[in-house]
Amino acid sequence: MSEPIDKPATTSVPVHEPIARRWSPRAFDPDAAVGETRLRALLEAARWAPSFGNTQPARYLVGRRGDAVYGTILRTLTERNADWAKRAAVLLLAVAVTENTKGTIPYAEYSAGLATENLVLQATVSGLAAHQMAGFDADAARAAFSLPPHARPLVAIAVGLQAAPEVLDEDSLIERERAPRSRLPLTKMAFGAWGEPAFAPDRP
Repeated sequence: MSEPIDKPATTSVPVHEPIARRWSPRAFDPDAAVGETRLRALLEAARWAPSFGNTQPARYLVGRRGDAVYGTILRTLTERNADWAKRAAVLLLAVAVTENTKGTIPYAEYSAGLATENLVLQATVSGLAAHQMAGFDADAARAAFSLPPHARPLVAIAVGLQAAPEVLDEDSLIERERAPRSRLPLTKMAFGAWGEPAFAPDRP
């Protein structure tokens, strides 16, 4: 069996190592555990993310392999996602709380997204892999966890130790695991006037 895949980002100028190294593998070691200290660090990183007016709307349901929360999150995933996510050591459900005692929380989803990016970058520097999934049944999650109306499930997150692509069941997933990463160049996302690049074309 081959080694886990390392796919650092190709950038026009250097970026901080965790940003370059972060990607979303699907191949997880089914036997590896995530220790309590490393798991707490992920949630601490999320806790200290910026949010609108320090409203801190991000919440996380935390499932460890073998416990009830893990099983419940796994059952909300699409079949295709569950087929590979079942090997992860931890399954999380990111939730945005859209109201507090003062009323509606502005930009709650944006703030929860910032917290989750902190979480996945902390996973990277901790030697873990994290993969975020939109493919889950939000209504089933609401019902299973008895979420209040103002708690909106946003994304499920698989966390664990990355494994070689061959642990995956489908050839198509193995190919995706091995495929190079790609992004739009800066010329297509950073503008002066709209549509006019703010930077010269990226170097090869």
